[in-house]
Amino acid sequence: MGIEIKNPGLFTTVQDLGRYGFRKYGVVVSGAMDEASHRVANLLVGNDEDAATLEITLLGPEILIKEDALIAICGGDLSPSINNCRIPMWRPVYVKGGSTLSFGKCASGARAYISFAGSFKLKAVMGSKSTYLRGEIGGYQGRKLKKGDIINLNNPSCQLVNFINILSKNVNSNGFSFPKWFINKSILSEHSKNPAIRVVKGGEMDYFHKESIKAFFNERFMITSQSDRMGYRLKGEELRLEEPLEMISEAVSLGTIQVPPDGNPILLLADRQTTGGYPKIAQVITADIPLVAQLKPGDSVRFEEVSLERAQRLFILREESIEELKTTIKIKMKGEK
Repeated sequence: MGIEIKNPGLFTTVQDLGRYGFRKYGVVVSGAMDEASHRVANLLVGNDEDAATLEITLLGPEILIKEDALIAICGGDLSPSINNCRIPMWRPVYVKGGSTLSFGKCASGARAYISFAGSFKLKAVMGSKSTYLRGEIGGYQGRKLKKGDIINLNNPSCQLVNFINILSKNVNSNGFSFPKWFINKSILSEHSKNPAIRVVKGGEMDYFHKESIKAFFNERFMITSQSDRMGYRLKGEELRLEEPLEMISEAVSLGTIQVPPDGNPILLLADRQTTGGYPKIAQVITADIPLVAQLKPGDSVRFEEVSLERAQRLFILREESIEELKTTIKIKMKGEK
């Protein structure tokens, strides 16, 4: 039975952790923009971290949940509700079949992730269920969701049966229930409209004019409306090279900040191209990508340089927190009474 899309919202797609191993053929990675929120949402419903979720952007969808389901919503706060009653985020929620999940105003962030226990019965393309719109592959028919789409669900894992049975006995008059415990989202970076994003030095930073480098680290850059899952176009102090630089296109990665001839940086994201020929002034550290993913047009950022060693340490600390969270959730689910 699964779920039925009654209203797709602004931009709703199926995403997992991405399509790796095919960039040499020109196939982009895609995957969840806010990887950390996606992973936590899956852990809260007993899924593997790389299981497919729904990524929703700014204006959420309306979804008929046609069968009893365990869901979790993490990421930006888009005011989720079941049958017009607000539900909590960052914890598992049991929902009776026939209920409607909908969203209201965007209270914070830009993207939220809806996980369903068992995830979706969809075929993987090149090892991933992530939607890549430009290539029309993955997800649900290679496109964003639209009204009338029906996606079937897999059965939840056997380890969840007892936990789900307990929650099913406490369903309220609005058709849902949830445990008293929840996770503290402070293990992830707090969303902000004007965050400081940490970066390491890019390969071509030294080719930029000293005043431009100074401006890059001291001025704010606004996210423009010409931004999408491929990358954010930033507007601020124009960044200039000391002299023209001829470059051969080379590999780019998640968080690469390139500077085209107009001097306005482009921050590359999940649907980034496989190679780029513009000078790279900096690279956003992995630990801060979730912060970037929750920005929307009109928000602004400033950049702060850190060492590669510091960037690696911050990544390790985040991974340790998620591993600890994974263990804690398993214990809580087993101990639920």
